[in-house]
Amino acid sequence: MKLESPKKVLVFHRNDNVAVALTDLKRGQEVEVEVNGEKLKITLLNDIPFGHKFAIRDIPEGREVIKYGEVIGISSKFIKTGEHVHVHNVKSVKV
Repeated sequence: MKLESPKKVLVFHRNDNVAVALTDLKRGQEVEVEVNGEKLKITLLNDIPFGHKFAIRDIPEGREVIKYGEVIGISSKFIKTGEHVHVHNVKSVKV
């Protein structure tokens, strides 16, 4: 028996600028994201595979990408709200 979670996305920390897909999500799908008690409705600009990230606010080029409240990379281009965040638009950084 497979249990379904009502949540489709997760934001780990209040300072995060990305959310993680808890299931495969489709381009054009509207998801609700809760950050600091505020509910945001975001329309996805790309398909987001399970476990992948998408931006919950615009991330200008050269800015920190934050997950778990920690910097996980630097945006290599402007990333729009709802856009897939992955190796094609994020550079790794050494800690």
